[in-house]
Amino acid sequence: MAAVVELAGVSVVRGANRLLDDVSWQVEDDERWVVLGPNGAGKTTLLQVLSTHVYPTEGVVGILEEVLGTVDVFELRPRIGLTSAALADRIPKHERVTDVVVSASYAVLGRWKEAYDDLDHERASRLLRELGVSDLADRTFGTLSEGERKRVQIARALMTDPELLLLDEPAAGLDLGGREDLVSTLSVLAADDAAPATVLVSHHVEEIPPGFTHVLMLRRGKVVAAGPIERTLDEDALSRTFGMPLRLERVDGRYAARRRTRSRRPQ
Repeated sequence: MAAVVELAGVSVVRGANRLLDDVSWQVEDDERWVVLGPNGAGKTTLLQVLSTHVYPTEGVVGILEEVLGTVDVFELRPRIGLTSAALADRIPKHERVTDVVVSASYAVLGRWKEAYDDLDHERASRLLRELGVSDLADRTFGTLSEGERKRVQIARALMTDPELLLLDEPAAGLDLGGREDLVSTLSVLAADDAAPATVLVSHHVEEIPPGFTHVLMLRRGKVVAAGPIERTLDEDALSRTFGMPLRLERVDGRYAARRRTRSRRPQ
């Protein structure tokens, strides 16, 4: 096994704010991580660092055996698959779904004059089929539901056969049915030995797909806990992460959390 992510003492500082604070962390190539934390915990900043769009103020960032700051990020980025709301907002609404996916080969948003061969189109079609949205290939991106857009974005992120897959709150904005469909899709992906190392950011334990192996918990830019999910994700660590007493349950490989309330004494 090889490390695809190695962070050593990483901090990101903006003015008086430490968005990440002395984060050390490692991801192996066969691991599927979920990053949990409240708003302002530093989750999105962490993914921006991993996707090479933000440089650390302090510390060392190793991505795919390259050190950020010593490598051409435009050569590194095609090896990283990324989905995020910010990226989705930049996809032209009139773009055909098949073009949204295939254009990842050139790391562009919106077809222009690039040339793609049959293998590119075949891979895009296969990914859409595997993610259950092959019937959307000729639709335009702007006509899709939020759940359909999420799946198309994941297909695009996988188009270049990345070595690291980053998913920034993929279930955000989905209704219950859409969330469950997406969690099921990500669970299948997690179980695939050929899938890349994956880091999924979420606010909610309910969105953790079965098959994810590790958890990193952040609060105010600091690591609260990190490690194998079955040993690390417990009520104490979750309560410290979200700053309130929480009850954690696990049923059929899925998690649920709610605030712990004191039982009332009988009158």
